[in-house]
Amino acid sequence: MITKQMNKRPQLVYLAFGADIYQFEAIFSIASSLARSVRRDWDIQVFTDAPALYAGLPVATHSISPQWKGPHDYHFRIKHAALQEVLREHEIAALVDTDTFFHESPQKLFERILPGHLLCNSIGSKLVDAGHSATFLAALESNGLLDSTMRQTNSGVIGLHAADSIVLERSIALMDEHYSAAMGVYTFEEICLALAAHNRLALRECPDLLHHYWSRKAHFRAKVLAWHDKHRDTPTSELALRDLHDVSVQLPRPPQPLRTLQKIATLAVPPEQRQFTRESLYGCYRYSNEFDRACSRVWWEKALENAERRMGDRLNMHTLNLWLNHPVLRTLAGSFHQDLTRHLGALRAEGDNP
Repeated sequence: MITKQMNKRPQLVYLAFGADIYQFEAIFSIASSLARSVRRDWDIQVFTDAPALYAGLPVATHSISPQWKGPHDYHFRIKHAALQEVLREHEIAALVDTDTFFHESPQKLFERILPGHLLCNSIGSKLVDAGHSATFLAALESNGLLDSTMRQTNSGVIGLHAADSIVLERSIALMDEHYSAAMGVYTFEEICLALAAHNRLALRECPDLLHHYWSRKAHFRAKVLAWHDKHRDTPTSELALRDLHDVSVQLPRPPQPLRTLQKIATLAVPPEQRQFTRESLYGCYRYSNEFDRACSRVWWEKALENAERRMGDRLNMHTLNLWLNHPVLRTLAGSFHQDLTRHLGALRAEGDNP
């Protein structure tokens, strides 16, 4: 009997399909992996519906099989199917979500992928403590799957040795069987992966090696888009890779002394407007970092979104104009006031149209 020889070169795997933003995020993440590496002893594979976008990158592109969505047309199921496909021929692979960027070389990621282990982005709370619906938990319990000690995993990274690829087969089977009972649980795919690995594989995590910006996504997407717009045609140039180091994990905020002064000044604003005014001013500061400057509009949009959430209602155009033209905000916003007013006015007008 001839045993198939596995390729021992580690594989960094991406899945990017649909809207352009996911493709741009993937390109940025790939570039960040290159920027953090002195020597690349690993390959990059991208499963995508837009292979032409990756022509300038040292990657191999592959099509996405329609069958990978499974019987419920569940798009997160594709992650496990794509990684399973890679591990048929390669000994070590890590599938990394597009909304990530590296702090360290992927080589350090691969060093944490060992037989008998599942590498995830981070290890979460116990499943029973996560506040999932009683119906979903009851369905898991009726099938003998609800273990009070099982911890959830963040699958922004899924790293496996080929010897343990059967865990993906189990997770896919769990998705297919319990999809209806999950009732739209957003982390369903991650839960199925944790269930499949529980008591079979040891969990490892890697948040120190890369940043997964599932939280505050709009701010980081603004930074990514600013980088992509600047380096669209040369994503691996020396300048593009150098600029990657200026895209930080921190949210851009004015210096603390200035924020304190703004907080004091906004005491003159009616209470229901204060937080809106303060958050709007986060986007009215001339940051030295060009990618932080790209977040101005996001701050303004978040200020409006958060205000409406607190009120439990939409701000009509008349009220929004009153808030935007309060003397305190006009003064503190300075030269940004016109752009702030124009942007939120257009956003509200767009939202008011059917």
